Amino acid sequence: MDHDRAPAAPRARLTEPGSPVCTPDWLALREPADHEARSAVLAGELDAALGAGSVVIRDLGCGTGSMGRWLAPRLHRPQRWYVHDRDADLAHHASAALPEPATPVVGNVTEVDLGGTDVVVCSALLDLLTGAEIERLADACAAAGAAVLWTLTVSGRVLLDPADPWDDRVAAAFDAHQRRDALAGPDASDLAVAALEHAGYAVRREASPWRLAAGESLAEEWVRGWVDAAAVQEPALAADLDAYLGRRLAQPFAAEVGHVDLLGLPR
Repeated sequence: MDHDRAPAAPRARLTEPGSPVCTPDWLALREPADHEARSAVLAGELDAALGAGSVVIRDLGCGTGSMGRWLAPRLHRPQRWYVHDRDADLAHHASAALPEPATPVVGNVTEVDLGGTDVVVCSALLDLLTGAEIERLADACAAAGAAVLWTLTVSGRVLLDPADPWDDRVAAAFDAHQRRDALAGPDASDLAVAALEHAGYAVRREASPWRLAAGESLAEEWVRGWVDAAAVQEPALAADLDAYLGRRLAQPFAAEVGHVDLLGLPR
């Protein structure tokens, strides 16, 4: 392998490996799959547990507001939303796109004052936090007496059809990339359950996988980003990963990408 060659062009077109900020185009592409994957059962249990009266909800790492657009119609009571993101454009976009009144809040989502909050939600966030940050978040939610619905945490489980001999190698490199710098990555849901239970919550967990049909545009963009992260983690495999991606894109494939949803209710 020629180690002096120029770096390969990014394989993904809408995401950047390791970046905590997502492009609106990527968020729009994944929103239908996110809505289909999230657990309606856990949302219903949250709705039943809240009782009567209005609620204050904080969405951490709101992106363009997909979580609010999915959850708000499932909570049958007046709602006041606060949408938090480190990206000001995303936070303001989300606040304007929710069906309920929403206030944008720009800043670090791990340092939020949760006073007066009834529900704390997030989507595709926990795997980007460290174990210590997850513990602090659980403790802060408990101190506020807030219920939590934390959705679409990557689990590390990936099934591709047709299979390729390199699938497991790519998955291992991707998972290692997710665990860089002490991030929780695919361990996040286990860490979150432990943190919530330690903080006094009753916790329910449900699988919420993406099920992507062959030929879906999301499947192609997801696999590009999946391989990109693997290449960042193991640059010596760049040529092999380019060949793998070429094989994957040469024919349609179906994918099941594992995620987990968590509902935590104060005891």
